[in-house]
Amino acid sequence: MAKLFLVPTPIGNLDDMTFRAVKVLQEADLILAEDTRTSGKLLKHFEITTQMHSHHMHNEHKTVTGLVDRIRNGQTIALISDAGTPAISDPGFLLTRACVEAGLEVDCLPGATAFVPALVNSGLPNDKFIFEGFLPVKKGRQTRFLILAEEERTMIFYESPHKLLKTLKHMAAYFGADRRVSVSREISKLHEETVRGTAAAVLQHFESKPPKGELVIVVAGKPKD
Repeated sequence: MAKLFLVPTPIGNLDDMTFRAVKVLQEADLILAEDTRTSGKLLKHFEITTQMHSHHMHNEHKTVTGLVDRIRNGQTIALISDAGTPAISDPGFLLTRACVEAGLEVDCLPGATAFVPALVNSGLPNDKFIFEGFLPVKKGRQTRFLILAEEERTMIFYESPHKLLKTLKHMAAYFGADRRVSVSREISKLHEETVRGTAAAVLQHFESKPPKGELVIVVAGKPKD
């Protein structure tokens, strides 16, 4: 039956690819990839020869209608991002919404998502949490921090290496220098590392050791009175 598959891909270690994910990619009529060069290496590793098209934040608005029509006409399409689960801070939401609105079947496979191991590994409460993804770069950044300063649940953020120090400084300023923070980088890769401590201590660590690789920041919520 024609449908849209959202297929998670490894965030580092290729052994995290599931058997089902490989099978779906092999049997799909078309694979949509955030970056065909990056995904091409993954497909080659698993000997997947399915046709692949580029699908990213700069072209997804223009291609959604055509892709929905292809599924409606009987094709099965698999969507992957560069790493992790599609639509989690990556392209995928627009096409998923369009398929749902059109009454087409959507199937998201379970698999790798960076924030889950980072949260569990942080040692911070994980019974209730919020995922913020990437913070606003400029407009709305201060407002967001002011709102989050009152958040009592554990908070999860994605951040790039060159913005980590700025973000940690803001967290120390808005949340307090003693707020508990955990930063995980290069999850599942050779140089995987998690640094835990107060916002001030974690900031000091990365000031002396410039960060590299993909980063997930986990922050304790505001202490309850």
